[in-house]
Amino acid sequence: MISLRRATAEDVDWLLALLTDEDTEPFLGGQRALDRESIGAEVERSLSEPERFGRLIVESDGERAGHMGFEERSEVHRIAHIGGLAVHPDFRGRGVADEAARQLQRYLLIDLGFHRIQLKCYGFNERAIRHSERAGFVREGVERKAYFRHGEWQDAVLFGLLREDLNV
Repeated sequence: MISLRRATAEDVDWLLALLTDEDTEPFLGGQRALDRESIGAEVERSLSEPERFGRLIVESDGERAGHMGFEERSEVHRIAHIGGLAVHPDFRGRGVADEAARQLQRYLLIDLGFHRIQLKCYGFNERAIRHSERAGFVREGVERKAYFRHGEWQDAVLFGLLREDLNV
C-alpha cells in the first residue's frame, strides 16, 4: 500500500540522508535543498502553505520509502510544478514511484484544483523519463542545454498533465 503524507520535522534527517545519497543526488535538480536547515525550512513552508507548496513523504506499508514535492508556479493559471522524486534504494523497482506520482496527480488536479501540473528532468536521466511516461505524463518537449550540471550543459525534458488527461 502506497500513501503520501506531508513531511514533518521528524522527517528532516531522513530526507537529508535520502536526498544526499550518492545514488540519488546526481539526478536531482542542482538547486535542491541539501542541508538540514534548508530542508527543515521547506518542511515548515509545506506545513504553513499546504495549497501552494508541498514536501511529501511517500510511504509503502507505513514505512518511509521516498519523497516528492510540488510548488505552485502560477496562481492565475493554476499551474503546479512537481519534482524532487527520490525513492529509497530499499524500495526501488517496486512501482512505488509510479503509484505515488498518480496519487500526487489526483491530489493536485482534483483536490487542490490545479489546471496543469508539469515537471522537468535531465535528458540523461532515462529512469526519470521512463517513470514520467509510465505515470501518464505527456512529453511536451526538450529545452536544449538548459542547465549546467556535472560540468556540462544538460537538456531538460518537459512533461505536463491536465485534469482531462486523468482517467477519472
